[in-house]
Amino acid sequence: MAGIGVAQARTSDRPPVSFRPGLTAILQADADTLRKYGAPGVLVELATPRGDVRVRSGYGNVAERTPVPWDAKFRIGSYTKTYVAATVLQLVGERKVSLDDKVERFLPGLIRSKGNDGRRITVRQLLQHTSGLPEYFNGVTDSNTAEGFLKTRFRTYTDTQLVGLSMQFPSEFAPGSGWGYSNTNYVVAGMIINEITGHTWQHEVRKRIVGPLGLRDTYLPGISATIPRPHAVGYQRFAGPGATPEDPRYGEPIDATRLNPSMADAAGEMISTADDANTFLRALMTGKVLKRAQLAEMLRTVETSDALRDRWPGARYGLGILWATNSCGGYWTHGGDIPGFMTRNGVTPDGSRSVTVSINTDSLKPDPGVQLPTADISTDLVDHALCNAR
Repeated sequence: MAGIGVAQARTSDRPPVSFRPGLTAILQADADTLRKYGAPGVLVELATPRGDVRVRSGYGNVAERTPVPWDAKFRIGSYTKTYVAATVLQLVGERKVSLDDKVERFLPGLIRSKGNDGRRITVRQLLQHTSGLPEYFNGVTDSNTAEGFLKTRFRTYTDTQLVGLSMQFPSEFAPGSGWGYSNTNYVVAGMIINEITGHTWQHEVRKRIVGPLGLRDTYLPGISATIPRPHAVGYQRFAGPGATPEDPRYGEPIDATRLNPSMADAAGEMISTADDANTFLRALMTGKVLKRAQLAEMLRTVETSDALRDRWPGARYGLGILWATNSCGGYWTHGGDIPGFMTRNGVTPDGSRSVTVSINTDSLKPDPGVQLPTADISTDLVDHALCNAR
């Protein structure tokens, strides 16, 4: 599949952008490399105090051979968690909840099965994935094939149903004794926001973050299956017979653009753009979202797993955000995967530079002879963007 590679520097009414020589060409080459790893299309936006640089590669619509729109809206998956964590931390700053409060205080009896016990799990442990709660997606077994996905893609889940799915499984570990990424943690966090405020977590994220920051192209769709235009087609492949983690034996991609995101809820429902996604990260790091004490709590990290450190070198997890090392020290990030879309990002600790990457699939099938790297496929691109744009 031939690629479309176009770079664009945005200056509008700002002074001309001046970066290290060849930065745009480097980012373009990195975006083109993501195509070899199986990305139908790639959109990259780097935001800096001196202006933004965007590159794109491949196709937003493979059949029509059109590129990803520059202002494409896309599902951000688990990057939603950063917004939800920030909302909880605002409530902490307002003394409406403590990070040491037990889940049971707000949701009595909800978590009480197979060693899972809301009387022992704190709000901090939810946000930091140290609760031991099992993954609710393990209970969603009828959408793991193309046929199953097409039959169930518009199904509505409630947050209570999602937590109930997780309660079929035993606790992964005693609360606070380990680290294990589980989307269930954030579904529960969203329910706590509702209990404290009397409003849905979506309402509170809009009121507290989306509105004040002027994120006009950021959406919390609830059960709506559509993505506002313009957007790329989101392609999804499904594992075939005899699949293994090393060789999923993917079939042909299907159009997975439309789906009911209630399956992801507060763990991954949101839609945004590269510009809005960068704006939020930079605002977060520069104290425009959280007070100093709550931002410090968010950035207080714990050890993660070997698997996560393989993908993001030096990975440590805070509250809804991940620290990783790079060639100029390190950066904060939280990616997201949801059928049809993959989001990757990074922001410098001082918030001066941020980069967002959108790929219109989360099921990568590399070109023949190309091996996926051990690290996340965006690692080099994010490093080059943050460390060369100084």
